[in-house]
Amino acid sequence: MTTTASVENVRKINLATFFCLYIAQFIPSTFITTAMQVTMRQANYGLATIGLLHLVHIPWMVKFLWAPMVDRQCSDISNYRRFILLMETVYALSIISIGFLDISADIYFIFVLVFISMFASATQDIATDGLAVRAFGKGDHSAVNSMQSMGRYAGAFLGSGIFIVMLDHFGWSVVFPLLGIIALLMIVPLQFNKKIHIEPRSPKQRAKLMDFMWFFSRRQIIPHVIFLLLYFMGIIGIIANVRPYMVDLGYNMKEIGVWFGMVGTATSFFMAWVAHVFIRRIGMYRARLIVAFMIVTAPLYFLLLTFTAPTLPLLVGGLLLVKTCHAFASIVVYTTAMDCVREGREGTDFTIQVVVVHLSSSLISLISGGVGEWLDYRGLYIIELAIAIISLIYVIKVFKPNQMLARW
Repeated sequence: MTTTASVENVRKINLATFFCLYIAQFIPSTFITTAMQVTMRQANYGLATIGLLHLVHIPWMVKFLWAPMVDRQCSDISNYRRFILLMETVYALSIISIGFLDISADIYFIFVLVFISMFASATQDIATDGLAVRAFGKGDHSAVNSMQSMGRYAGAFLGSGIFIVMLDHFGWSVVFPLLGIIALLMIVPLQFNKKIHIEPRSPKQRAKLMDFMWFFSRRQIIPHVIFLLLYFMGIIGIIANVRPYMVDLGYNMKEIGVWFGMVGTATSFFMAWVAHVFIRRIGMYRARLIVAFMIVTAPLYFLLLTFTAPTLPLLVGGLLLVKTCHAFASIVVYTTAMDCVREGREGTDFTIQVVVVHLSSSLISLISGGVGEWLDYRGLYIIELAIAIISLIYVIKVFKPNQMLARW
């Protein structure tokens, strides 16, 4: 007889399994971006060549194009295990191979290997997200999304911090193979976890090549897409420009790294789990509304800072506020997105929504720099505050109590 305690233990094991899968993606990818920029500059490469490094992120931006193929290949748990193992192996071997190359002589070959690793990682992410949707009931979507966010934050903390320090001490040829081995070890729990179960799909509900286009063809999805575009906008411009703001306030690289990189990321990691508990306790409708109000307070706080000389405690308070808002908003957005997928297109639909959020965030980050230069920080924060208020009003008007999001 299955007891409540045994069910809860299985749930915790499954959540830990997905945490490992997500952290496997983010530690190496975060490290690669940071380490290669630093190492290439030290090797006297020009900024234009270093700028090419951003092209390796293209697979993550267009992965919705092959997401239907992944959904077709992954019909049951054994398919998911084999597919994720294959992609993670390609990912790991690409990273390990980079460690045996010389960045001064083999830079373009290294670019190719990094691109391959990013393609494999993005494809693994499609399968992981699809499996997460099917392995957890709607009530646990916030929990598995907290694992995703915590994996991302932990990966950022380790990849852009601890492993960068190790690179300085042990060198290129040691750290890259080590990262590849870690990536492989992180998928071991999935291969041995026999407690993950998914319901079989209807044979009629198989993803088609152009399913990523049909996602937007339904009128009822448009309000949800607008929500995805708006919800983060009130804080993304702040996050994108907070480091230059700290520089202008007189803080050095080490201080910025400690307060924004380490303390801020640790706050996001912790708050991602708190957000899941928060949503589970009060429900998505109230959580979505409260977090929208929290987002309004972030640009308002930074706007008020521009009228004074911010002390370190005041500035750190603002950093912790914006990091908390981002963590809570991430869980709200991705849990809502997970609730909106169609049967047989779980990975495709979730991937499309994630790409919408990332494109919106990237666009705001790009524009916010010019806005800050044109209108100064105060002008930027006023605009961010206006966007956050619009987002709050939109949430109040569009989403109703006890509203159920259909699985289309």
